Amino acid sequence: MTARVYDLVHRTTYTYPQDVTDSYGRTTLTPRELPDQHCVTTTLGVDPAPADTAEHVDYFGNRTTFFSVTAPHRSLVVTARSRLEVTRPTPDPSSLPDLAWEQVAAAVRDGDLQTVGADEVGLVTLREMVLPSVHVELDDQVRAFAAPSFAPGRPLRDVVLDLSRRIHDDLTYRTGSTTVHTTQAQLLAQGAGVCQDFAHLAIAALRAHGLPARYASGYLETRPRPGRPKLRGADASHAWVSVWLPGHGWFEVDPTNDALVDSGYVVLGWGRDYHDVPPLRGVIFTEGAGSTLSVAVDLVPAGTDPFV
Repeated sequence: MTARVYDLVHRTTYTYPQDVTDSYGRTTLTPRELPDQHCVTTTLGVDPAPADTAEHVDYFGNRTTFFSVTAPHRSLVVTARSRLEVTRPTPDPSSLPDLAWEQVAAAVRDGDLQTVGADEVGLVTLREMVLPSVHVELDDQVRAFAAPSFAPGRPLRDVVLDLSRRIHDDLTYRTGSTTVHTTQAQLLAQGAGVCQDFAHLAIAALRAHGLPARYASGYLETRPRPGRPKLRGADASHAWVSVWLPGHGWFEVDPTNDALVDSGYVVLGWGRDYHDVPPLRGVIFTEGAGSTLSVAVDLVPAGTDPFV
């Protein structure tokens, strides 16, 4: 298929009321190199200039960068720029394996390597994606919400598609309605959240039934309404869920939009949940209190100007 070529800019700006003497950060802002995604170019800029930087591939294979800024500063700007070629076809659900979800869960539990197809990723990798994690809780509220999707004998592919549809239909997308610490029980009680909440809920529902599911972090190409210009810098990080489907591999679904992941998505990284792949984390040393954060993101067809 023809590659879709994107230019991606992700700029994070912190401002502080008093001098910061030292900043130490780690980013996950370099897109992964994958069979269906190629980084043509990628750079990471830090202002003020860092005294030290180091690139690293983490436990999950994500590309991260450490930096330290030791000059006094009242603002910190981190800008990642990449050009990417994405050739990710939309899977045809009818062509996917029709293994029942119980069969997959039992194969993972019992170490049935032939059924689960673990030779591709390893049984340990699959089993760790069944466990609860920092932002994924396997509680009664999650099980109750998930129950209608998990009919006995239902193919796993259909379970995933139904779960995605129900999250999309039953919950409201509302910016600012949650924080990174919002639990699945709180999300279900208030009925509103954002993409990372919906991904965590889908992951929790699948893991509660013994199915390996991981958190994917990246971006989604957004398009303006007909006749309206695209707002520059108004894109945002996005999150979705990947489910292990023997005979296919990781089956990726976006419950926020009830969509299958295709060439409109760019993958930054993945892990057990958001805690493993935040775009930027770190510590600062200052006598001041508080900070102001602003984030601007552009994901546009290559050659589109201007950038953030």
